[in-house]
Amino acid sequence: MTDSSSSSLPFHAPHEAVSSRPAPSSHSGADPARHAPGPDDTVPPAEDLTEDEDALAPAGHPGGGVLTLVSTPIGNLGDFSDRAAATLAEADLILCEDTRTSARLLTARGITTRTEPLHDHNEQHRIPALIAQLERGRRIAIISDAGTPLLSDPGFRLARAAIAADITLTAVPGPNAAITALTLSGLPPHPFMFSGFLPPRSAARREVLGRLRAAEQAGLSATLIWHEAPHRLAEMLADLADIFGTDRPAAVARELTKRFEEVRRGPVGTLAAWYTDNRARGEITVLLGPPAEDDSGADDLDDRLRAALATLSVKDAASLVAGAINLPRRTVYARALELARQTDDPHR
Repeated sequence: MTDSSSSSLPFHAPHEAVSSRPAPSSHSGADPARHAPGPDDTVPPAEDLTEDEDALAPAGHPGGGVLTLVSTPIGNLGDFSDRAAATLAEADLILCEDTRTSARLLTARGITTRTEPLHDHNEQHRIPALIAQLERGRRIAIISDAGTPLLSDPGFRLARAAIAADITLTAVPGPNAAITALTLSGLPPHPFMFSGFLPPRSAARREVLGRLRAAEQAGLSATLIWHEAPHRLAEMLADLADIFGTDRPAAVARELTKRFEEVRRGPVGTLAAWYTDNRARGEITVLLGPPAEDDSGADDLDDRLRAALATLSVKDAASLVAGAINLPRRTVYARALELARQTDDPHR
């Protein structure tokens, strides 16, 4: 995390990078002292923490615990809310994606609640013990390294287990990289579709993107949002340009709320070329605008398939067309089969 003051970005013309560099403030990065709350620990009344009587998380059923999903800053420690800090300070346990990463934030706000790791490799086997603690009335909070828990991080399986056990589940909302990038992108804000990270290998990534393009040809029209690692950004943008078209409007947002915040906007083909020559650094969110209203992708698929089916089997026609328009073969085969049936039975 980088602690710095943030500022809103004005809209800029396509291809233009915008950067905000406010002066940083300093916070200690030392590990916090951690302890398990003792029997004398008390929770201050809500009015001592905030003027809003609803500021604290709900207490849940009498004698029952509460699992709270707490959003943390995506870069600027100043974005951490008083309610979030109070919730973590009053919790019996904080589950962190990485306790070392979370230490700086907790130290900055003087939070000494005990922390434990919760990540993809241990979440499933930890659930029974954590649910047992919640059923005994414990207050447990979940935080990720940055942003809103569960969106790209662990916690979903534990949240589902808490719901199944009728344990109170609540959230303290706050920073979110995908939404922040969407508001700065200049692309249509709704509907949008956030898909986390794409597969790291090109073949698997293109398969996923191909399914999305096929969904567009079936009527999907939304701004698409992903997170991406810096070293894969250029290849990912090249795949987007190849599958969705080089002229599709797009944006790349990086280091949001941090000192070197930047949003670069333009056709996805232009962005792919830029990041091929200029390696990106930092935390990155990629956005792809919806297809144009006159997008002819669905008609193009059917026209190609009908032409191929005139001389080829359904299987061969699907293979030929799928390779030509960068769509998954299974998707194209299903459509080719449907068109072949319609040809056999024109009254369908």
